[in-house]
Amino acid sequence: MSETELGAVDALTHEGEGVVHAGKTVFVAGALPGEIVRFKRVRRRKRHDEATLLEVVQPAAGRTVPRCAHFGVCGGCALQHLDATQQIQAKQAEVRDTLERVALASPEHWLEPLTGPAWGYRRRARLGARYVTKKGRVLVGFRERLSPYVTATERCEVLAPPVGELIRPLAELLSDLALGKHVPQIEVAVADNATALVLRVLENASAEDLGRLRAFEELHRVRLYLQTGGVESVTRLTAGEGAEEPLYYALPGFDTRIEFAPTDFIQINGAVNQALVARAIALLELTPEARVLELFSGLGNFTLPIARRAAYALGVEGDRGLIERARHNARLNGLSNVEWLEADLAREEALAGRWLPGAFSHVLLDPPRVGARDVMRTIARIAPQWVLYISCHPGSLARDVGTLVHDHGFNLRAAGVVDMFPHTTHVESLALLTRAD
Repeated sequence: MSETELGAVDALTHEGEGVVHAGKTVFVAGALPGEIVRFKRVRRRKRHDEATLLEVVQPAAGRTVPRCAHFGVCGGCALQHLDATQQIQAKQAEVRDTLERVALASPEHWLEPLTGPAWGYRRRARLGARYVTKKGRVLVGFRERLSPYVTATERCEVLAPPVGELIRPLAELLSDLALGKHVPQIEVAVADNATALVLRVLENASAEDLGRLRAFEELHRVRLYLQTGGVESVTRLTAGEGAEEPLYYALPGFDTRIEFAPTDFIQINGAVNQALVARAIALLELTPEARVLELFSGLGNFTLPIARRAAYALGVEGDRGLIERARHNARLNGLSNVEWLEADLAREEALAGRWLPGAFSHVLLDPPRVGARDVMRTIARIAPQWVLYISCHPGSLARDVGTLVHDHGFNLRAAGVVDMFPHTTHVESLALLTRAD
């Protein structure tokens, strides 16, 4: 498409590509800020071109050797070639710049980044599986970068043990099954007490296949589940063969244990999640009189530890299955001062008029990537003293923080980065706001 070019890398995109201003802006995968690189444009778009990195002529000080042999092809990670400290700095810069540009606000105080293990940390994942005729076998792994194809992976450095080492055995298992061509994905859930693998199956398994699956399960000491339709169809491979302890993870700092189903959402990085819960409760400065509302409460990851420190906690969630398991977890932990409400948090009218001002002293929210635009007026109407917003997308965080600050009179007290996904461009963060009296 073009001749090779030489250019200086000025910044990173949100996808971890190097930005080169050489006439028309060019995004170069694998290039880092501060480097001089040789590249070739391979795709032209309206506002920028995409290019292949041919040579790093002058490397950045933060460049490092990726641990994973599949880095650059696999789409699971984007930043293994950047030093861990500088990964954090890049994520902090993104949150800071987005708050200033979108929210038109800066926090009074920047929190120290929350970090944890950088390798073997990912306890929840969705892996692709695909039979490739030319290779004569099934591939298992994350999707290729900017491609629907499954990466030909041998092992994974970021998946929690033992799953990182089970990629090749899983691929070999599926290659040997008659069912193997009809398994498009495998969901991973690593609990404190067991490892669950949910195989999405498009056809019924034969008796011979079931035998091989049970042998794999026993050999590798994992729990296999088969999913033929929606999440309600997930079935334990060895169901009916005796009582089995449910999957769970613990929050030892709060004497809390949370049980979950293998397809439930749980925070990806267990160690960072423990630190995040502890920081959230510390920032809220809970007293024995505190009344706390949590929106998007899920299984009770924050709600249950909060209930140990507050007079009362109410979790609001839109998924009925999660509500049922949250109630179970409250009983499991002996908590009687916590309740749960099912409501569609994408519709503000679902909460309209439900609570009077002063009903809650604190609000915590942990929404999905789209944010919580539809509950901002509800929060303003309640007028809590403290609002803690935990975010998985800087753009929606900044939009909603801007609404609370400029439309509803809150102050942005503190903000910080949570490194839930090392080696990726995914940015988790939190913001603490207080009502301006």
